[in-house]
Amino acid sequence: MNFLLSIAFVICWSSGFIGAKLGAGSASAVTILMWRFLPLAVILIVIATVSRKSWRDLAVRDVARQAMIGMLSQSGYLLTVYYAIQLGVSSGTTALIDGVQPLVAGALAGPLLRQYVSRKQWLGLCLGVSGVAIVTMADAAAGTGAAWWAYLIPFLGMFSLVAATFLESRSRVRVAPAVSLTVHCATSAVIFTALAVSAGAAEPPAELSFWAAITWLVALSTFGGYGLYWLILRRSGVTKVNTLMFLMAPVTAVWGALTFGETFSPHTAFGLAVGLAAVVIVHRGDTSSTRVYVRDTDTGEVARPAKYGA
Repeated sequence: MNFLLSIAFVICWSSGFIGAKLGAGSASAVTILMWRFLPLAVILIVIATVSRKSWRDLAVRDVARQAMIGMLSQSGYLLTVYYAIQLGVSSGTTALIDGVQPLVAGALAGPLLRQYVSRKQWLGLCLGVSGVAIVTMADAAAGTGAAWWAYLIPFLGMFSLVAATFLESRSRVRVAPAVSLTVHCATSAVIFTALAVSAGAAEPPAELSFWAAITWLVALSTFGGYGLYWLILRRSGVTKVNTLMFLMAPVTAVWGALTFGETFSPHTAFGLAVGLAAVVIVHRGDTSSTRVYVRDTDTGEVARPAKYGA
């Protein structure tokens, strides 16, 4: 099951970069993001109103924490990705820059979450970064016409997602996935709607390609990629879920080459192989024994220890 979830996660998360590229030709980044989240948030809020059980015992601080996580993991992360692609950075390159995230998360897992990272896992993490570097250099050599500073923007999104990951992992309250998804999407809808209205970009274009991109992003990227991210995080821990992020760069590069004709060279293929090797090493090198306690949101009692990386 973990293997199948990992494959689905990589495909669905990579689809977000492709969807951003699909919509970039018909509307601005804030317009796409507004209409991606506004209808979705309305639907999720209606469902939450009908089904109140999961919300019953949540404290205001728990909802506020989820809103902060949504602001970091959705609003901050996606805005930088979409803006970079709008500036001319290819979908593959954007994913490649975000591929640095696992090393950052792996380095911080020990001091922040007290999760042991083995030598084999560090080897895999460093190997994964090498694969990202190989593909990045090949993509940069092809040239995209984007300004040099545009390549720095995805780094901001990467750090935003890392911050959200650790904020969630340090939480002692188990929040139902449906609840967290509703709060995250509602937060993003408010932020992106405010940005679009203030920029005079709230009106959606009439092109069919725009709504096709929105449907793509909601179905694959939000429900698929974003939902699976938090599911795998809870099942397997920070190090493993972030190591899978190494695969986003080469998979997106292949996908972008097939869909948009973006450059795909032998170096890209080699980087993909290196990324796969990194994932295998990290997963086999997991010897984590860190345990954390969580509070049951229905009873308020502290549950038995839950083991990260199990």
